[in-house]
Amino acid sequence: MSTAEERRTSFARRAESLIERRYAVNTEKSGEIIVTVQGDLTQQEKRAVFLTVHDLGCNHTSFEEFVNSACMIEIKERSCFIHIDVPGHADSAQTLPDNFQFPSLQLLGEELVTVLDFLHVKYVIGLGEGAGANVLARFALAHPSRALGMILINVTGSAASVLESFKNKFISWKSKGDEVGQSAEDFLLYHKFGYQMTGDNPDKEKIVSEFQSKLHHSLNNKNLKQYVKAFMSRKDLPLKGCKVDLLLITGVMSPYASVVEKLYKEMNKEKCTLLKIERAGDVLADAPAKVAQSILLFCKGQGLLTSVAMPGVDRSRAFSTSSGSSDGGGSGSRRLSRGMSMEEYDKPNIRRLSITVNEQLPPIKK
Repeated sequence: MSTAEERRTSFARRAESLIERRYAVNTEKSGEIIVTVQGDLTQQEKRAVFLTVHDLGCNHTSFEEFVNSACMIEIKERSCFIHIDVPGHADSAQTLPDNFQFPSLQLLGEELVTVLDFLHVKYVIGLGEGAGANVLARFALAHPSRALGMILINVTGSAASVLESFKNKFISWKSKGDEVGQSAEDFLLYHKFGYQMTGDNPDKEKIVSEFQSKLHHSLNNKNLKQYVKAFMSRKDLPLKGCKVDLLLITGVMSPYASVVEKLYKEMNKEKCTLLKIERAGDVLADAPAKVAQSILLFCKGQGLLTSVAMPGVDRSRAFSTSSGSSDGGGSGSRRLSRGMSMEEYDKPNIRRLSITVNEQLPPIKK
């Protein structure tokens, strides 16, 4: 391929990765879920498809910003991202009706399959943080044939402790009108960043300020309270029986580091990997490059993104080494042949999954 052709191909990939569409998906018991798609889902057979669910005090933009960061460029070019806003959490969302029953984390996880069916997506890699990681873990337990793997940041495996519940009762959710009260803000700041407030990050003041601004100006406080309540009312997460591969990520300075470690100790080590990042509280803000690298390694283990070179590795050399497997598990080798494009090389081999998707699904609506 000539240099000019390489530039055109690279430009086309970047253009695809910039495609963004928004959908409102109605679920049976969880109401309307707003979905933002980055990338071209018509190319899903040649791409890694990620399903993201955000944490408390956030919405889909927390993952959208991470995906758009410099360290995710190559992964983004060869992937599609389906970002979920839990009910009532889109920017400037209207207050949920008084008669609306906000879904439990369990129900929300189970109903995410409706989004995949609506978008005609067969299987995904889950990427979630905090409460969103808990939701995605429940999705994987309920629909293992639709998940290639789960990347869970600060996932909590147990029900809320008595202390957590006690503290929650004293959170004041109203100060002026619909504003988030100070005690509620303090709780969400601690949940997100821990006592160290994003560790050694030199931009921590800016990061915390932006988080606070979103709490007060972008998110609907009443709807946010419902998500917090669902998180505090969560049941134990039986991840021991999870059939898909898991990557657990936490920061040493995260308030949930010990909780994640405890969960990992109970897991089948053949199915689960733990990454603890030093000097980090909020890993997406403090160590995005390390998170991106771990995502890439995990995906390569699933037979995905095999043409993306690891940082510091020459691309042409990477193509001549082992990087995939015939069984989709990443344990064998597959060389890039002269007649194989990067897209074909990236295409996962997923014989281990038995997928049955309704062929009569409704067409995607904008």
